[in-house]
Amino acid sequence: MSNARTGLRRKIWVAFILQAAAISFAAVLGVYGASAVLKHVLIQQALQEEAGHYWERLKADSQAQVPDTYNMTGYLIPAGGSNEVLPEPLRMLSPGFHSLSRAEGGSLVLVERDANGHYLYLLFKQEQVDSLAFWFGVTPLAIVLVVIYIIAWSTYRTSKRAVSPVIWLAGQVQRWDPKMPESSALRPENLPLDVEGETLVLASSLHDFASRIESFVERERDFTRDASHELRTPLTVIRVAGDMMAGDESLSPMSRRALTRIQGAGRDMEALIEAFLILAREGDTGLPDDDFDVGDVIEEEVEKARVLLAGKPVELSFDRQADFQLHAPARVLSVLLSNLLRNACHYTDEGQVKVTVRRGSIDVADTGVGMSADELARVFEPFYRAGDRKKDGQGIGLSIVQRLSQRYGWPVTLRSEPGRGTTATISFPSLPPSA
Repeated sequence: MSNARTGLRRKIWVAFILQAAAISFAAVLGVYGASAVLKHVLIQQALQEEAGHYWERLKADSQAQVPDTYNMTGYLIPAGGSNEVLPEPLRMLSPGFHSLSRAEGGSLVLVERDANGHYLYLLFKQEQVDSLAFWFGVTPLAIVLVVIYIIAWSTYRTSKRAVSPVIWLAGQVQRWDPKMPESSALRPENLPLDVEGETLVLASSLHDFASRIESFVERERDFTRDASHELRTPLTVIRVAGDMMAGDESLSPMSRRALTRIQGAGRDMEALIEAFLILAREGDTGLPDDDFDVGDVIEEEVEKARVLLAGKPVELSFDRQADFQLHAPARVLSVLLSNLLRNACHYTDEGQVKVTVRRGSIDVADTGVGMSADELARVFEPFYRAGDRKKDGQGIGLSIVQRLSQRYGWPVTLRSEPGRGTTATISFPSLPPSA
């Protein structure tokens, strides 16, 4: 996700833009309201006061002249007199306030009638109203908005400088490799001068945390390397010794059965160790990626599994309907298949275990005890054993299968029916279509 879209700078900038826009909107409404008050209250009041003053003058002097100034024009119609002297837009106006359109002169008009029946018409020029509204409204508004924008910009610059250390710290952490975070940039001597306060505490904590992760990763690598060597060595000795003993024709049937169990347990342990060592590494199995034929790996694992069916009336077969290549560690697929085959052979006492390879999928089907729907829903849980629980087993084989399949994007699905067997399918969705 781009930092330009979600970073602190952008969020702060948007916050200040919205704040300035809201204040500007409020200021415009205020000025508009002030203009309305100026036009419809103050000017109306001025016209009423001017009309009252004129009626007093008229009482004192019957020849008093109506107001006639730059901003105001007056007309007097004596009682019973003709209104023909009035401009046409005024002739039909009743007493009260009126606003004339631009075409009619654009004036604010007050019409009053005194007790003697005289009519007074006072016109205030609309141009003057607009001019007053501009000078007393728009000009202060412009000044206020300029001040608001200057303050908002200054505050934004200050806020930007305040969060710059946090943004720098986020950039450093973002560049970390999750497998091996590089904490040297967060050493106290490498921090910028403006990193202080809470940001300094956070940087120091992250430096300590990354240093511990480096130590843990190094320890895990050492353990995996040592375990890979130390655990395989005794198993190799057991396997070689077992093979040599198997060649002794003088072994009694009981001893041979015991030897077969020892060899089977050794193979199980070897497969488990191999799987655990692969899963112990987060993302990196330590195994090389190769281009290999899936059918060859399956054939090899099928041959290894035959010993698991010794003494059982079970047929193990391999149906190679199609073949394809994968670019991955071949050993991972071997471990995955060996666990599925061991499960199938373990829970099948008669019938068959059949491995079928098609382009993009592998099926491991058996005619064993099968599983109910409830058992099937829990079958991938570690240490959960479905089917015949009297049989030996650790209950972790399918858990390993699921973790390996998730790691490499090879989903495994199970179909099962009690008493009729189970079919495990490994799919390879990323496989390119055949030509």
